[in-house]
Amino acid sequence: MAIRIFVTGGTFDKEYNELTGSLFFNKTHLHEMLRLGRNHVPVEITTLMMIDSLEMTNSDRNTIARHCKGAKEDKIVITHGTDTMAETAKVLGKKIKNKTIVITGAMVPYKFGSSDGLFNLGSSLAFVQTLPHGVYVIMNGRCFNWNNVKRIKQRNF
Repeated sequence: MAIRIFVTGGTFDKEYNELTGSLFFNKTHLHEMLRLGRNHVPVEITTLMMIDSLEMTNSDRNTIARHCKGAKEDKIVITHGTDTMAETAKVLGKKIKNKTIVITGAMVPYKFGSSDGLFNLGSSLAFVQTLPHGVYVIMNGRCFNWNNVKRIKQRNF
């Protein structure tokens, strides 16, 4: 069975407007990233939202939880902004027990060329296939349980 990937936005999918110097969302880069990473794992990608995680609400987190519960797949990767992925992990960890859910993100936008996003995406696809049911945050090759993760900005996660 394929791995379900839910896209929520975050730095992963931000682009840079050279005229204004601002970051913005256009469309997900996941298809390109999977192609460049030579992925051979079957995936189904669904974009749920394209927002900065600092703008994510409880309603947005409940939307993510509803889609995870309703997914036919029991292995799910969620791309998410790093600022509040721990909060989303807690919501999912309390609500969903019968699936393996991995949340990942990037500190640098993929389109910048030196992003950690491609590595984090690949790591997440590997982790989601091998971890038992539960909710995890995967960043920089490390795995954190949903109830034991905290964003530390001074250490870039």
